[in-house]
Amino acid sequence: MTAAAAPKAQVPDVAGQITYAMRSMGVAPIPRNYELFYEAYIGSNPALTRDLAALGSQASQEELDALGAQHFTHSPARVLDDAHTRIAAELEGLLRVLRQEQTSLESYNKLLGETCKRINSKSAASLELIENAITILTEATGDTMAHGERTVENVAQRSQEMDRVRKELDEYKRIANTDSLTRLSNRRAFDDRLAAVFDNPALKPITALVLADIDNFKKINDTYGHPVGDKILATVASVIRANVRRDIFVARTGGEEFALIVDGNTPEEVMSMAERIRRTLEATPFKNSRTRVNYGPVTVSMGVCMASNADDPGELYYKTDIALYGAKNAGRNCCILYQDGMQKDFSKSWLIYKS
Repeated sequence: MTAAAAPKAQVPDVAGQITYAMRSMGVAPIPRNYELFYEAYIGSNPALTRDLAALGSQASQEELDALGAQHFTHSPARVLDDAHTRIAAELEGLLRVLRQEQTSLESYNKLLGETCKRINSKSAASLELIENAITILTEATGDTMAHGERTVENVAQRSQEMDRVRKELDEYKRIANTDSLTRLSNRRAFDDRLAAVFDNPALKPITALVLADIDNFKKINDTYGHPVGDKILATVASVIRANVRRDIFVARTGGEEFALIVDGNTPEEVMSMAERIRRTLEATPFKNSRTRVNYGPVTVSMGVCMASNADDPGELYYKTDIALYGAKNAGRNCCILYQDGMQKDFSKSWLIYKS
């Protein structure tokens, strides 16, 4: 074995251990919970580590959220609260401007009415009356137009500020919903999209969830190191994205797990797509162009389940996970469609997911 290919010291599979810890405690696999467990695991915040441990093995979601609010000052909720405060202030200012404009126009309208009455009156000399009316109307019109211009400018400025806040929120949402390594959607975005699958029951028979898990990924990380593992993750992500339609939702949902939500296809069509991804990855070279070290072959196991086989997002994910487990148990590098009656063999180690 060459020095370049020599196994490195084993590195803990952080993502796998965190996910396992969350599953063991019955904690929902949502981003804010993962963030808590990640920070506690790596020890960057000793106080958080102690506080999380103090919750024991049956922590409620309310307790976890309270812990997050205590230790994370830049949480999504705080960002949204700040944006809400800024928009509310701008809207209040805008209402004040519009109320002032309304008052100004009411005064101008009153002046027009009084001038009209004076012109219609026969008690004053016609020439003098008209001259005075013209002077009054000219000054009032000029003042009203100037006030209107200031109002327009003020409204425009406040509208620009609200648009800036909107763009900041859009950018924050984009960043918050994107996996930084693969540039795919992340678990937060996946959870939202998966929940939306059941918004239209008529589409369930032609909607599918696909889970793909890289085979032997822990061995790749242990042998070549995490930088190589990260490059492989990015390459797998690009291969998946390149082999599906642009409108298909693709996310990285875990350490080496990817998910696809496919709309408008039959089970046969979804399986054909999954097979295309699997075959393409199987044939993709994973080599270091400088050292010529071959990291491959890199393959994936895939589980597929149609939404019509589930009553809610949780059940759909669970049954797709069963199909993925079946693919792993069948020898990996294959795709399995969930069928009624499929069960996980819990006598086997969960570590099959990490191999």
